[in-house]
Amino acid sequence: MAGSNEMTINLVVLGRTQTGKSAAGNSLLGSDDFESRLSPSSVTTCCSLGHSCHISGITRRNGCELALRVRVLDTPGFPHSSLSKERVREAVRSALAQHFREEGLHLALLVLRADLPLCPDENEHTVQFIQELLGPTWKDFTAVLLTHADKAKEAGFSEEAYLHSVSSTLLSLLSSVQHKYVFLDNQKSKIKEERAIVLQKLLNFIRQNKYQVLLFKHNKE
Repeated sequence: MAGSNEMTINLVVLGRTQTGKSAAGNSLLGSDDFESRLSPSSVTTCCSLGHSCHISGITRRNGCELALRVRVLDTPGFPHSSLSKERVREAVRSALAQHFREEGLHLALLVLRADLPLCPDENEHTVQFIQELLGPTWKDFTAVLLTHADKAKEAGFSEEAYLHSVSSTLLSLLSSVQHKYVFLDNQKSKIKEERAIVLQKLLNFIRQNKYQVLLFKHNKE
């Protein structure tokens, strides 16, 4: 994954337009690498890779603290206001092969909004899209990232209460990815303190998958 005193994890954020993928990527990196703003149309039109600085206090190996480096691939949403599904899929597939070809992908983060319901048709299209990108082992390399968790809290939902109230569609999705999910607060005042907690959870998911990586080829299938 990296040298003996550091660890690098490769992540990609995937999901529908306006779910907060770019903002989530910035939160994970602790930066403003990706453009994120309110807009009536899709903001992200191409894939881009962001790198974090070395992060301390997150993980250890053999009793020694490791410096963690995070790489996040931001992607256009689907459906997109100006790009076809085919163009989005090929752009993401090409970017995965370019940036994660040698080191491989550790985890794909399916970004959903905690304050919006997940409907069956939307879920079906989303899962199909991820399967086309990641292949038959997609469930092992996918976790659900629920953004706007602060909205759920404002409505009086704890994480446990929220999961007892969501649709059967979302419960089925969480079950299919072995209950790998994490909530992300969108309030800027809380993002910094929350970042370490979220990264530790993502590292636990990667450990559960025995640090396997998903490799990509440059040539189209």
